Amino acid sequence: MTESQEGVRKQQSIDWGKVENYLRRSISDLPQEEMQVRQFSEGYSNLTYLLKIGDWEGVLRRPPFGKVPPRAHDMEREYKMLTKINPVFSLAPEPYVYCENTEVMDKHFYVMEKKDGIVLDDELPSGYESSEKAGPLISQGVIQTLADLQSVDYKAAGLEEMGKPEGFMERQVHGWIKRYERAKTDEVPGLADLQAYLTANIPVNSETTVVHNDFKLNNLVLDHQNPGKVIGVLDWELSTIGDPLSDLGSTIAYWGGPDDPDMGITVLTDQPGFYSRKEFVEEYTKASRRDVSNIDFYVAFGFFKLAGILQQIYYRWKTGEIRDDRFKELNKAVMNLFEMADQARAGRLL
Repeated sequence: MTESQEGVRKQQSIDWGKVENYLRRSISDLPQEEMQVRQFSEGYSNLTYLLKIGDWEGVLRRPPFGKVPPRAHDMEREYKMLTKINPVFSLAPEPYVYCENTEVMDKHFYVMEKKDGIVLDDELPSGYESSEKAGPLISQGVIQTLADLQSVDYKAAGLEEMGKPEGFMERQVHGWIKRYERAKTDEVPGLADLQAYLTANIPVNSETTVVHNDFKLNNLVLDHQNPGKVIGVLDWELSTIGDPLSDLGSTIAYWGGPDDPDMGITVLTDQPGFYSRKEFVEEYTKASRRDVSNIDFYVAFGFFKLAGILQQIYYRWKTGEIRDDRFKELNKAVMNLFEMADQARAGRLL
C-alpha cells in the first residue's frame, strides 16, 4: 500500500493497512492493486480522504483527531442519512460501509461513492470559459437542485426519524444564539436588537422537507463540461427534516455578491453572470412554487448562523486552541455578517 504525502500530516496515525484489509473484507470484488490515499481536506471539521484501489475509488470520512464534543461528528448518523436519501435522491453519494471498530481506526468512519466532477471554490475551471457564460447556468443548476431535494418524499424514504420538524426553527434560532454567546469575544453594537428580532419573529412553516443544512456552492459537484449540471451533493453531516426555507436562507447568505464586505469565506458568485441574491430568490420561487414572503427573516438568520460558525473558529484561535493566523481577523468578518443580517431583516438586501 502506498500513501500520497500531500495533505496527510505526520501526526495523523491512521494504519491504512488495517483500513484496506477491512474494506477487502467488507466490499466484494475490489481490485488487487495497492490502496492509495490522498487527503481531500484537513482542519477542524470532519476529515475526508480519497481512496483508490486500481480503478475503484471511494471517499472516507471520519471525525478530526483528538477529543471531540459529545454528539458532534456523528459518522453513523451521516451514513444512515445517506443510506436512506441516496435511493430517492441519487445526487447524494451512495454509502458503501460504516465501521466503528477501534481496532481498525481510532474513530468511527464510513466510506462512500466518489462523485467524479468539479467542486467550485474560488475560481472557474478553464473548461467553463467565462463567468458570463457559466454563471447563469451554475446559478440555475444550484436552484433546481435545491428545489429537487426539497421535493423528495421523506416519509416514503423512511427519513422521518432523522429529524424533529415540530419546533425546528425555534430550536435553530435559540441554539445558534447560545452557540454564539458561548464563543463570544467582542461586544457587537446592536447585536442584542438583532437577537431580539430573531427570537420574536420565528416563523412557523407548516411545510416540512429534507433540510441539507449546509447547502452551498462548494458542497456541490458539477459536471466537467456542463456547468449547469449538478452531479453530486456533499457533506450531509448536518442534514435533517425541517423548514425548507431555512436552507434557502443559508444558501442566500453564502451566495456572495460584488458589493459585499469581507464575509470570511471564499466567494465565486460575485463574478459577472451569476444571479444576484434577489434573482436567486425569484428563480427559486418559480422552481419550488413556494411562498417566500418571509424570506427576509430566513436570510437574516442565515447570516447570523454563518457569523456564529466563524465566531466559533475565531474563539478557538483567540484562546490558543488553534494556531492558524488565517483566523486572526475573522472577528471583522463576523461583524460584517451581523451587519448584513441587519440589512436583511430591514428588507434592504434583496
